[in-house]
Amino acid sequence: MAVFLKDHPAFTMNDIYLIRHTTPAVAKGICYGQTDLDVTESFHEEAQLIRESLPAGIAAIYSSPLQRCALLASALFPGKAVTILPELMELHCGSWEMQPWDALPKHEIDPWMADFVNIRVPGGESYLDLHDRVTRTWTAIAASESAGPKAIVAHGGVLRSILSGISGTPLIDSFKVFTLHYGCVVRIYHNGDGFAYEILLNRMPPEKEQHKPASYYKKFT
Repeated sequence: MAVFLKDHPAFTMNDIYLIRHTTPAVAKGICYGQTDLDVTESFHEEAQLIRESLPAGIAAIYSSPLQRCALLASALFPGKAVTILPELMELHCGSWEMQPWDALPKHEIDPWMADFVNIRVPGGESYLDLHDRVTRTWTAIAASESAGPKAIVAHGGVLRSILSGISGTPLIDSFKVFTLHYGCVVRIYHNGDGFAYEILLNRMPPEKEQHKPASYYKKFT
């Protein structure tokens, strides 16, 4: 079971650090998933905060191929090889990509909002689809040998999927349980036969993110 601890458990060579990308260059209220967005002018400031939250000696780095992750991986670990894995991409939002959340057809958004875990975005994925590909990749990364800690640079949906898996949290609850802001850092470490986690950095942004139509925030909270 995942836990939060006031006293940091001993850092080990087997730790894995989950890092969410920095603020993407996209207007609030736009639906995006696998669109290859650029980063904002705050990138270097955000990257520095992340850098200060990581230990020295990260030995293996894995990243989503989308530039908001790949650029961060290169900036955090200059001169080190980064393994690019398409399986670490964000949810494929199909025909909704780069459309305003509030303009999406009601007959499409209503069923998805009612069961986004199992229902696929038109032309895209369900959260379960994402979870299945991420879990396979996470399992391989966690089992791989390295000469030190590992880092995964990815997206909010990907990191929540990993944390749900190691903590036994139902996917439907993952967005409420794991509030992960841009540029967050989560350390995963071995805890008996499983894994536990602690959040090292999770700075709240000046403006709240929007990842569903505005009308649903009260309806489904």
